[in-house]
Amino acid sequence: MSGKCNVKKNDQVTVIAGKEKGKTGKVLRVLPQKGSVLIEKVNFVKRHTRPSSQHRQGGIIEKESPIHLSKVMVICAKCNAPVKTGTKLLEDGKRVRFCKKCSEVIDL
Repeated sequence: MSGKCNVKKNDQVTVIAGKEKGKTGKVLRVLPQKGSVLIEKVNFVKRHTRPSSQHRQGGIIEKESPIHLSKVMVICAKCNAPVKTGTKLLEDGKRVRFCKKCSEVIDL
């Protein structure tokens, strides 16, 4: 499922649907093939693991699980609210994302 992905790594996003609704965090990873994102400290799941070379102790490990792209929105720094984003071409030929509410450029 590859398609339009308006969320990038290190973006500040908020969850707009599901059991994690209202939580905000920084995007750790974008998985465009699955159409999902991994958000810091959001959507924790418990993983039961055996002792291995990576995890000597084993046991129950809590980690973030991916959330579908349709359930997250980028937070605009100026509006300080979840917003839709658009793309525009600058004079120097660089393509950037912008907030559709206040027209502030999101990409630095």
